[in-house]
Amino acid sequence: MTDPFTHEQVAFCHDSDTGLRAIIALYSTALGPGLGGTRFYPYASTDAALADVLDLSRGMAYKNSVAGLDHGGGKAVIIGDPRRDKTPELLRAYGRFVESLGGRYVTASDVGTYVADMDVVSETTRYATGRSEAHGGAGDSSVLTAYGVFQGMRAAAEHRWGTPSLAGRRVGISGVGKVGRRLVELLSGDDASVVICDVSPEAVASVLAEHPDVEVAADAVALTGLPLDVYSPNAMGHALDDETIERLQAQVVCGAANNQLAVEGCGGSANLLDKRGILYAPDFVVNSGGVIQVADELQGFDFERARARTAGIYETTLAVLREATTRGVTTSEAANRLAEERIAAAAPGGVWLPAGR
Repeated sequence: MTDPFTHEQVAFCHDSDTGLRAIIALYSTALGPGLGGTRFYPYASTDAALADVLDLSRGMAYKNSVAGLDHGGGKAVIIGDPRRDKTPELLRAYGRFVESLGGRYVTASDVGTYVADMDVVSETTRYATGRSEAHGGAGDSSVLTAYGVFQGMRAAAEHRWGTPSLAGRRVGISGVGKVGRRLVELLSGDDASVVICDVSPEAVASVLAEHPDVEVAADAVALTGLPLDVYSPNAMGHALDDETIERLQAQVVCGAANNQLAVEGCGGSANLLDKRGILYAPDFVVNSGGVIQVADELQGFDFERARARTAGIYETTLAVLREATTRGVTTSEAANRLAEERIAAAAPGGVWLPAGR
């Protein structure tokens, strides 16, 4: 597990009346208030939840930095089964904890939370984004998340095959939830051949109802063993472990899942992908469309403005891939360096505080 003391602040939140158990982690606020979603998930243990929120908040710091946003990295997890444990009272209790941080953390939706949930959270905090349009928000952030991943995939196609098109390419999508199903639509519109898998039969059925020509793999193991041009992980993190990478037949990996590399650092998953000649589009570079959307909400949401900024993920991804080639490093190293340089250029050791404090 990541050392919690690499983070600026970690807050454990408990409300006995509602059963709320949550953790809010701020990796850095050097660039501004931490911005990142709230994950509601039935973690096996508190340690597992803590490990996830530490990784996710660090990833958000890098994502927001590369996206050019004036926000640091923050993330929250609520421990529990959202289908059973989520109640309006629990979400309001969670909102009070977000509010208690005075704006140092701004939340949004993530796995297990939705626009309607952010509407409820916003009843007790000023620092909830990704709300419905009826509540003055931007709506579903998966719209621009998927669009950004698609732009990143186009950049990877340009770098690998010399054309920014997925036409005629076979793309495997693991996870067709909020983002994955929208990615299917974008890829189908670009004349790609799509293969999907998901642990939820309902999610698969929903995609097939709209796109009957899509193929279905039995599971993620079966999908990664297929001859693909692009493999797109869009579910939970750490999808790229040694076993999966050895099995992969794809030439490109590009997806929306956070923290896709099972092992970070020198000799880790990025190096193994590199050795196998598989081009990895770093997840926090390509999946930043959602955070661009919710950040824009803080200015008074303008969809076309946010979409135009998300379209820039194409050029950012292409720059990272080219930098990796020029320097002879992995694409993960090139992306990390870009993020770290912007954070370092901010006030050294800077901690964001509300005005007047």
